[in-house]
Amino acid sequence: MSSNIKNISLEDLGFNAFFESNLRALGLDSNSVARIIAEYKEAYRVKDVTCEYLVKITGKQMFRALSREDYPAVGDWVTITKLDTERAVINNVLPRKTILKRKYSSKFESQVIASNIDTAFLIESVDRDFNLNRFERYMAIAIDGKIKSVIVLNKIDLISETELDLKISQIKDRFNGIEVIPTSTVSDKGYSKLAAYIKKGETYCFLGSSGVGKSTLINRLLGENSIKTASISDHTGRGKHTTSSREMYFLENGGMVIDNPGMRQVGMTESDSGIENVFDEITTLSLRCKFIDCTHEHEPGCAVRAAVEAGIVDENKYANYMKLKGETEYYEMTKLEKREKDRQFGKFVKKAKGQMKDY
Repeated sequence: MSSNIKNISLEDLGFNAFFESNLRALGLDSNSVARIIAEYKEAYRVKDVTCEYLVKITGKQMFRALSREDYPAVGDWVTITKLDTERAVINNVLPRKTILKRKYSSKFESQVIASNIDTAFLIESVDRDFNLNRFERYMAIAIDGKIKSVIVLNKIDLISETELDLKISQIKDRFNGIEVIPTSTVSDKGYSKLAAYIKKGETYCFLGSSGVGKSTLINRLLGENSIKTASISDHTGRGKHTTSSREMYFLENGGMVIDNPGMRQVGMTESDSGIENVFDEITTLSLRCKFIDCTHEHEPGCAVRAAVEAGIVDENKYANYMKLKGETEYYEMTKLEKREKDRQFGKFVKKAKGQMKDY
């Protein structure tokens, strides 16, 4: 843990007018401000203009948290009380400008992956991991969190130029206007383009499955092996997942990159706006459906199904749209059910307290 950080400002850490105005509005402008740069099992690490501190949240904050989403996350701006030169306590989490979240495990809670991100690098390797549907899923949660997306195709040394051109063409056909950066840490192809994309004072994260090379790329950007990586599995031909916690890394040019543990699945939460943007073609077509509440499955006069059957809309794209939409609707339904159960339980507790008082 570093104790002296010289020639650095809050702006260098990503602090801007949005956070300044919220700090003032909450009456916290006299408090010490820091940014969460790492998340561990029961603690966090924060960084301000002078030091890094190991911190925990107070019992009061835990009590006030209604869900996992209310807990601090890597990228958050917080106010702290310093206990000594290495330890502090988090008092408040400032409102988030952007947020990247997913459905938490099999529950109907959402988990914040990271916050206050400017750009998400959606990364897949060009071998067995390549999947357009997964890109759509990543893109939907990024757009829903107001985060710009850039696709990174890694390990391009494993395929020919012709195969690479085909994959890039498939991506361009599926996603209008998306930027694609092909990379290889073996041949260094694409590295300079990726490095040039990262700007001082802005925050980036890599979002992808285990073993696609996220940590290796970040190590390359850092110019050192700060993040532990593993060799390729002889059995599966894939990289082995090694990142177990979220952490922010600082590049020489002043950019900040968050390394996330690989995720086999990214469950959808309330990502309606993200889905509508990613599948804008289908969203536009749905306005022409005969019925306002058309499910695009079997109703007569469905413009979406007609476009699919006519070959105007890709069948795989339509199928993925229906799947992601279904996940979002299910999440919303279970969330409403939980609220109703909480409301009923609250009424029960209130009634029980009244009876106890009368007794």
